[in-house]
Amino acid sequence: MPLSDDQPHTRTRLPVGEQPSSQMSARQARPLRTLLTVLVIVTLLVLAISIANRGKPDPGTAATGRSADRAAAATATSGAGPAPSGDQPVTATVNGIGAGFPHTDQGAQSAAANYAVAIGSAEMFRTDSRHTIVTTIADPAAAPTLQSRLDQGFGADTVARYGLDAQGRAPKGLTFVSRTVPVGAKAVGYTDTETKVEVWCTGLTGLAGERSVQPVLASWFTLTLGLRWTGGDWKLTDYASRQGPAPMPGDEQAATAEEITGAVQQFGGFRYAR
Repeated sequence: MPLSDDQPHTRTRLPVGEQPSSQMSARQARPLRTLLTVLVIVTLLVLAISIANRGKPDPGTAATGRSADRAAAATATSGAGPAPSGDQPVTATVNGIGAGFPHTDQGAQSAAANYAVAIGSAEMFRTDSRHTIVTTIADPAAAPTLQSRLDQGFGADTVARYGLDAQGRAPKGLTFVSRTVPVGAKAVGYTDTETKVEVWCTGLTGLAGERSVQPVLASWFTLTLGLRWTGGDWKLTDYASRQGPAPMPGDEQAATAEEITGAVQQFGGFRYAR
């Protein structure tokens, strides 16, 4: 006989040890499923973040790169670093010497390097060509003083010491060598109107040939050139020279007189951008 809903319901409570195991398993399964769900979500989030950040530069590396770029740009601008730098070579020349240098720190260095080459050339041992060089590179206001100093420096005693005649010409069959090669330059106390530039140089000087008693020797020295911005260009106002710094000599075998003569006659010099 079915029971009506109006009659009271009876609930039977079993002892704890006799509770159905299915209820306990259900209660234990729910926390386990929750934990697994959380782990899956966290794993997916980590993967998503890794994929999103892939290919992006590390902030520290990017900052370092930007700092390095700025440092490189600053070095290139100041010309103070050891790396090669400088303005493009000037295209204009006067009497074979570069002219029209930029009105900048590096423009002054370029002018100084070119003027060092001119001052250290074989043409300085001949009076007429020496005067032309001084007129070309010197500040007109300083030219007379510079001319007098250089005439004394390349006077009769100097010419004779290198085995040249009074006109600075080498004996027949011999070739006189005098070349200055700038290795580096730096400006000291640069302003828009004047500066000093130190040019570290190596040089070759001597007589090349079979009968030479003055073989071509290499030397190292530093020229300090005073420059002034005048007439739209950097011009020489003063100069000084000191020995070194000289590196340790290598173990190359010295060339023969014939090889040196051939090299001097075949290899031309350079104008310099810096």
